[in-house]
Formats: sequence, C-alpha cells, structure tokens
Amino acid sequence: MLAILGATGKIGRSTIGELRRSGAPVRAIVRNSEAARDLQAVDCEIAVADIGDGAALRRAMQGATAVQVICPASGRAEDASTEMRAAIAAIVGALDAARPQSVLAISDYGAHLASGTGITLTFRHLEDELAKLGIPLTVLRSAEHMQNWGRLVKRAVQSGVLPSLHHPVTKRFPTVSAADVGLVAAEFLLSEEQMPLRIVHVEGPERYSTEDVAGILGELAGRRITAQELPRPAWVPALVGGGLSTGYAELVATMFDAHNAGRIDVEAGVGDTRSGKTQLRQVLAALMADG
Repeated sequence: MLAILGATGKIGRSTIGELRRSGAPVRAIVRNSEAARDLQAVDCEIAVADIGDGAALRRAMQGATAVQVICPASGRAEDASTEMRAAIAAIVGALDAARPQSVLAISDYGAHLASGTGITLTFRHLEDELAKLGIPLTVLRSAEHMQNWGRLVKRAVQSGVLPSLHHPVTKRFPTVSAADVGLVAAEFLLSEEQMPLRIVHVEGPERYSTEDVAGILGELAGRRITAQELPRPAWVPALVGGGLSTGYAELVATMFDAHNAGRIDVEAGVGDTRSGKTQLRQVLAALMADG
C-alpha cells in the first residue's frame, strides 16, 4: 500500500494517477473526503486526516509500505513559518510511529541552503527532520511550477503586461509542470531500489525567462504582451493583494531575492536531475482555457 499525503493537490493527483495505471494499491490522505470523490472512482482507499492532527496522520499511514509527503503551505497564516514547522512535526511524528519501508518527500530547489531563502527554508527543515527518522528517504526537489503563472495569465492578456518577481526578465530559470513532478514521484515509489538518502532534482525540458513566458502568452492570445520587472518595494503589497498574508508574502519575497541572486538552483554535485516532458506552452494554453 502506497500512502499519498496531499492527494488532492496537483502533484498528488498526478502521482496517484500513475500509480493506479500501474495497478499499485493507493491510500489517498485527504483533509476532506468530499474533495476526493474522483480518487475513490479510481479505486483509491481514502483516509481523512488534517495535516496538523498527528493521531489521524498516524492512522492514515499505518500499514503503508511507502508514504509520499509534501510540505504544507500556510499562505494565509501571519506566522507561516511556525505553522508550517508545526505541521512538519506532526507529519514526522506520524511517520516515526508508522515506520513505513520508505518515504518520498516533495521538496524545493534551494532546500540545501541554510539561510536567506525565505519560504524555501521550510523545505530545508522538512528534509532535515525526515532524515532523522532513519527510514530510506527519496527527496524530490522541484523547480518552480509552471502553473504558478496562472495567477497572472488573465491580467497579462487583458493589460498586455506580465509583471514578474524574476529579475531581470531575460534571466532563464528552472520551471516544471506540477504533473511531471508527480510522475517522477510515482516512478520512485514503484521502484524496489531503496537508499538511505537519494536526492533528485526535477525540472522541465528547458529553462525559460519571463520574456519567454510573455512571448508564448502573446502568441496564444494573439496580442503583444511585454514582460516587466515588478519593483522590489511592490512585491509584498502585490503578493498580499493576491491573497497571501503579509508574513507569507515576506517569505516569498526573500525567496525571490535569493532566486534573482542565482542561489536557487540544483545543488552542485548532489543527486541527479530528471526532466519532465511538458512544455511551458502546453501549461499556459491550459491555464488560458481554464481562465
């Protein structure tokens, strides 16, 4: 039995779809069973557990041979770092009680850095805490998700301007479709090979700049769209305006400072890198269709 935490998210759903196509038994761990009806339709066992409820998580993980975990996001929490660390403690405690044969963690590019990376430091903490368990651990460090542009697609098409926290807009950065991360995760969950610690970086088939994103959006929309650097003082207000708490927005802004300084990337000389197959154009076209 393979247990998937965060089963209703983009990565979780992709992992589960691939596992079920391979005939593997899957237990989807969800906060709300109503949101998992489609997972029940593909013969997933459903376990309901809030991310901060250690006892419920232990029950949900019990008897699983492998567990996929993801760092919980608290985008509306003012003290997001503290809240997310508390959730990580609950997850790690549940894993320690359940003692599966292996764990696969979805992490982030830059998680090897010990300071100055904002929200990415939470992924560093997740990796550190999981490593203490002594359970064979695979860490998938994901590049920025292509789907994150969905927050700006409609605005860019309407205004002709794509604002960006990536500076300069000509700088190419690693990015990946969330679904491709799930497919790579499924591959490792299905593998019988176990290692004390395995680190894998996952990004798309090529790297893009914000200018590339604007150009592709413009072609899809049939109009010129210009990439524009959002001034640093405007970052936090813009993120808060998009629905994040001030505390979380400040952590994201610090992460982009590190990104723009060239610090958020593959950890040199560590692990290997897998490339997803989904091109940015495919994702942007789907985001436009959904919008």
